Amino acid sequence: MTETVLETIGLTMQFGGVIACDDVNFQLKSQELRCLIGPNGAGKSTFFKCLTGLLRPTLGTVMMRNEETTDWDTHSIASHGVGIKTQVPSVLDGVSVHENIWLAARRFFSTKVANEKTTEVIERLSLEDIAKAEVGHLAHGERQRVELGIVAAGDPWLVLLDEPAAGMTSYDVDRMIEIIHEMKKSAAIIIVEHDMQFIRSIATNVTVFHQGRVLMDDHVDVVMSNETVRNVYLGKKA
Repeated sequence: MTETVLETIGLTMQFGGVIACDDVNFQLKSQELRCLIGPNGAGKSTFFKCLTGLLRPTLGTVMMRNEETTDWDTHSIASHGVGIKTQVPSVLDGVSVHENIWLAARRFFSTKVANEKTTEVIERLSLEDIAKAEVGHLAHGERQRVELGIVAAGDPWLVLLDEPAAGMTSYDVDRMIEIIHEMKKSAAIIIVEHDMQFIRSIATNVTVFHQGRVLMDDHVDVVMSNETVRNVYLGKKA
């Protein structure tokens, strides 16, 4: 439980004269759930993209399970056992929920094992009621759950989620919280999120980004009560 599975050392991302991430040092332990928060332009999304291989840092190092992945592309990182859910949908609308998850599992496992994994994921994520439905006919919240099923199908040891609760109903958010807690039993998780209610419900540890740097990194209760954090991001109603 104390093993560091993800670490960035001096991670810096510069776009022309703009430094989006500035010397970020970050660590994540095995089966830890961490939320990344911060105002728009704080650097959290850029940091997330550097972790997932969508961007290559200007300076610094990304380590995953003691292996440097700084220059790896997204496919290589996913093949390393990292489940990634971005804001861009990764589902196939024309096939069923079951087929979407099976195809994701088949990338990593034999047909026999993929069959077993698909059944397991559908049960774990409570997708039985929509397993035969075409994904293109599902509501937004259901599609989000299917995307998490696709992520879970590869048995990732690290899961990276970009705003999983965006645009969801309160019922769907409750289901999402249950699913993420289920995934945390076998994986470390990083979530980029704006919904403070969602963060209060799910997070133990929170990292606050501000102006490209880590402003604070602490337990969610400490972060929420910090006056500096409230001033730069949360506001008086938080």
